[in-house]
Amino acid sequence: MPTAPHLDLLVPATRALPEDPHEPDLLALQARDRDVPLVRANMVASIDGAATGPDGRSGSLGTAADRRVFAVLRALADVVLVGAGTVRAEGYRELPVAAGLRAARAAAGFDARIELAVVTRSGDVPGDLAPDGVRPLVVTGRAGAARARATVGTDRVLEVPQDDDPDSPDLRVAVDALVTRGLPHVLAEGGPRLLADLLAADVVDELHLTTSALLLAGDARRPATGVPLAAPRGARLRHLLRATDDTLLTCWEVRSAIGSGS
Repeated sequence: MPTAPHLDLLVPATRALPEDPHEPDLLALQARDRDVPLVRANMVASIDGAATGPDGRSGSLGTAADRRVFAVLRALADVVLVGAGTVRAEGYRELPVAAGLRAARAAAGFDARIELAVVTRSGDVPGDLAPDGVRPLVVTGRAGAARARATVGTDRVLEVPQDDDPDSPDLRVAVDALVTRGLPHVLAEGGPRLLADLLAADVVDELHLTTSALLLAGDARRPATGVPLAAPRGARLRHLLRATDDTLLTCWEVRSAIGSGS
């Protein structure tokens, strides 16, 4: 008969990470090897699993602690990958790096500017979407490529059709294309459909999940909403942070599909 696993008491914390505009502790916690491609997903949810607040936006679930970690994750990303629906719902325009983090970003080998890559089947992106005056990259399939080129230009379109559904983008190929462009550290910011698709493509290395201390009920989507995975993915808890308002911030290393033998 198997024995029950031991339990680790994670709260109260053993070490505080005081707020600092330069965030040395959080940068050290989140730093990864620049020579190894990395896809991180960053999402927020309520205690009962809602990925959006009462206004239909994930931003309304965010807390000061969430924004603090969010800023560090962006500072350690070459490119932010986001679905077109989330771009519209959340009002994406610029991707600024916090002033206190710019020196650390440069020292880690990142460009001063964060690239934005928008995933869209239709190729339709807002015409005024140009963070820091630079048009976004557009990740799309065959059907959306022409429309995307008309909006952002040929050089900014990653046409990566799936083999079995050419009008939908192949996200595994898209990630490889970003790496080829010199953007090896990818931060995926949603929405829930994009996270589900990235998990299905088996390209997510880490999931950074913030749990806000809120209960909403209702029928809001979960952080990953889409076609169920053929097999569940395992995960290992890399770290857990708790803020004074009881926001929980976790980093999960995503593992192979359960039962895959790898």
